[in-house]
Amino acid sequence: MPKQYQQYSIEDFDKFDCLKLSKRFYLVLLFVLRGYLVWLMSVTNMQDRVSTMQWVYPDTNVFLLSLLSGVIGLFVVLIISLRRPNAPNWVKMLWPHCRALLIVALIFDFTINLISFFYWQLTSMPWLICQALIVFALITLCFTSKRMHINLIEFPQTLPDK
Repeated sequence: MPKQYQQYSIEDFDKFDCLKLSKRFYLVLLFVLRGYLVWLMSVTNMQDRVSTMQWVYPDTNVFLLSLLSGVIGLFVVLIISLRRPNAPNWVKMLWPHCRALLIVALIFDFTINLISFFYWQLTSMPWLICQALIVFALITLCFTSKRMHINLIEFPQTLPDK
């Protein structure tokens, strides 16, 4: 067993003998896709569909910009869902670059918030500082995760029948 796998147990591997995806992937995706998550929560709230969205996004334009910045995250979710042995070549080619895509999504999301603050005055300075700290922390997590690094190197292969 290579040294990079010594700290993992059998439960840490999927049915293709690849290390299960790092929780950091999902954490970054949750942050990038928060606009879509808020939208889903507001759609499923039968009593008041708008209050959830207005509580998180007081201005509709900030919500729409959040949906725009989440498109890259949706693309990464598509790549993750297609990650299997018989995946199309474009998925195999893009898989090692998913960390870069997530970082681009984080920076794009922060840039949109910067523009909405300085140009349209739609967000507050405390929210902007909080977002900058979150984005910095998530980018740091992406680069410090050994598991994420291993995930990006591996790609599921068809296993021989035993």
